[in-house]
Amino acid sequence: MPYRLLADLVLILHAGFVAFVMLGALLVLRWPRLAWVHVPVALWGAGIEFLGGICPLTPLENHWRRLAGELGYPGGFVEHYVVSALYPEGLTQRLQFALGVLVLVVNGAIYAWVLGRRRSDRAGTTS
Repeated sequence: MPYRLLADLVLILHAGFVAFVMLGALLVLRWPRLAWVHVPVALWGAGIEFLGGICPLTPLENHWRRLAGELGYPGGFVEHYVVSALYPEGLTQRLQFALGVLVLVVNGAIYAWVLGRRRSDRAGTTS
């Protein structure tokens, strides 16, 4: 399998993972048991941001890119693909912390709504 294809597949997987971290709670609306997977994934994603870490998928993508004769990139996935498009000056520690808070706030709000909806559904069936 060509190395560039492997790098692109990791990129797609990574983008999907980031989307799941940010918005996976919306899937819990349809499939509540998915929360058992999403909550730890979202906490891990927020933790990576809070600690200023780099997801292990980033070095893997860079590895395949270098083997394909391409240059890898410094920093993490969010910094390279997301922040570089939105904030050309680069990823600051403050911005990275804000991204972690955003993960928790978005998902916390969705889970609060899901739990409130489940409670009201139960209350409606018991009366």
